[in-house]
Amino acid sequence: MKLAGVAEAFRRLRETNPDPTTELEYGSPYQLLVAVVLSAQATDKGVNLATRRLFALAPTPEAMVSLGEAGISEQIKTIGLFRNKARNTLLLSHQLLERHGGEVPHDREALEALPGVGRKTANVVLNTIFGDPTMAVDTHVFRLSNRTGLAPGKDVLEVEKRLLRRIPKEYLRDAHHWLILHGRYVCTARKPKCGACLIHDLCLYRDKTE
Repeated sequence: MKLAGVAEAFRRLRETNPDPTTELEYGSPYQLLVAVVLSAQATDKGVNLATRRLFALAPTPEAMVSLGEAGISEQIKTIGLFRNKARNTLLLSHQLLERHGGEVPHDREALEALPGVGRKTANVVLNTIFGDPTMAVDTHVFRLSNRTGLAPGKDVLEVEKRLLRRIPKEYLRDAHHWLILHGRYVCTARKPKCGACLIHDLCLYRDKTE
C-alpha cells in the first residue's frame, strides 16, 4: 500500500471512531498493566470477567501482594495459563513496590524488567496510560498489516517498525487501537468481512470476500 493510501486509511478510521481505546477494563495504570499481562493468549472479554473479581479484592499492588499467589489464582482461574500469570502478577506487584514506589513507571526499560511484561505489553501501557506514540503489535495487527499491505513484515518487531515509519504522526497515538479493533471485528482471521470494510478499496489483499 502506498503512503497516500496509508494516510487515507487512517483518516477514514479516525472519522468513524475518533476516540478509540482498549476494551480491557481498568481503574488505574496499575490495573491496566495487570490486565494486559493477563490478556496474553486470552480474550479481552474473558480477562474483564476475571479482573472484575480480582480488582474488587486487590485494586492496588499492596492489596495484590496481600492476596498472595493462591488468592490471585483463584480469581483468574477462568483464563488460560492462570497459574503462571498469577505468579507474574504477584512478582510484578512486589517489584513495583520495591523499585517504583507502587507506581507504574513511564519508562520502557523499567516496564520490560517487570515479570510477565514484554515489548507488546509495555507498548500498550506507554500508549494508553502515557499517550506515547507506540505500536503494540498483537496477532490482529500483525495479520492486518501483512494482509492489507499496510506494513508487511516477517515478525512483529519488523511490522512495528514499519508501522511507525509509515503512519502519519497525527494518527500514531491512536493507530494501534484502530488496527486492533479493525482486525478483531472486520479483518478477521478466517473470513475477513471485506464488504463491511472501510478501507477495502485501498487494501492489497487478493482474496477479498463479498
